[in-house]
Amino acid sequence: MLKKRSIRKILASFSVLFAMVLVYLVPKDKEYSLDIKKTVFYRDKNVILKTVYLLDQNDYVARSKIVSNKKDLEVIDKAKELLDVLIIGSKSESLVPNGFKQIIPSDTKILGIKFEDGLLKVNFSKELLDVSLEYEEKMLESIIYTLTSIDEVKKIIIYVDGDILSKLPKSNINLPSTLDRNYGVNKDFKLTKVDNYQKVTVYYINKFNDNYYYVPVTKYLNDDRDKIKIIVDELSSSYVYNTNLMSFLNNNTKLLSSSLEGDILNLTFNKYLFNNIEDKDILEEVIYTISLSMADNFNIKEVNFIVEDNEIYKSVIKTLE
Repeated sequence: MLKKRSIRKILASFSVLFAMVLVYLVPKDKEYSLDIKKTVFYRDKNVILKTVYLLDQNDYVARSKIVSNKKDLEVIDKAKELLDVLIIGSKSESLVPNGFKQIIPSDTKILGIKFEDGLLKVNFSKELLDVSLEYEEKMLESIIYTLTSIDEVKKIIIYVDGDILSKLPKSNINLPSTLDRNYGVNKDFKLTKVDNYQKVTVYYINKFNDNYYYVPVTKYLNDDRDKIKIIVDELSSSYVYNTNLMSFLNNNTKLLSSSLEGDILNLTFNKYLFNNIEDKDILEEVIYTISLSMADNFNIKEVNFIVEDNEIYKSVIKTLE
């Protein structure tokens, strides 16, 4: 018994000594935090992050990332991988991040996928039609936004047991023959009249625990302003679209000018674009909300952020997805 107690004391003393050594070895001028995704991404070059659109805790179709070890896949295999993440109870269920949930009805099968010239055709089993009235449009939005996050995919056609899905299964709302992001997502109607309106998709920020993510909202507005100005004004407004959604763009930020040169969008702002004027620092969340919003409304590859005639940041759309 005495021998055991002596061993325990020795082990305890060793643990304390080891902890003290660690304290002195770790530089005091640095902060260390563990970000699982970043750690995996940088240590294992075979693991990459892929974009999917899942339901968040507020039932928004929201942009999220999954960890994958599959790279250099053909378009069809990319589509299969991402769609499997959307199916409730699928083998990919463990990839769904905390705070998000799958939306395609369980037991739905992918019967076939074809891809040619930017058009992706997906044939689902009849279980796809088991979606509830409440979620049928969100399911469609989730599928569209997830598949078009694949760079090569521009449009999709959805089939069920070989027949084109021409109507939503419960509401019988007619669908276009081909689907893309023009269909809209998390739709918000602010119309005073049914003619002379335009739709603009704006990305906001939401938060689960300590993690921020992005939520696209398609606004239907009777508004004659340029879409670029609408986006910036919406994000910089002190009025937030919804109490669950946020924007970090300073409400004193002004868009001074914009120009579209081919697939490059140049945006010139006043100094309030900066989070810190002295350091000329722009928040990552601001870059993402603006860049993702512009990419959904314009066929662009880059967004250049300019302040007082100086290019401060270049955002490449492909790397954001």
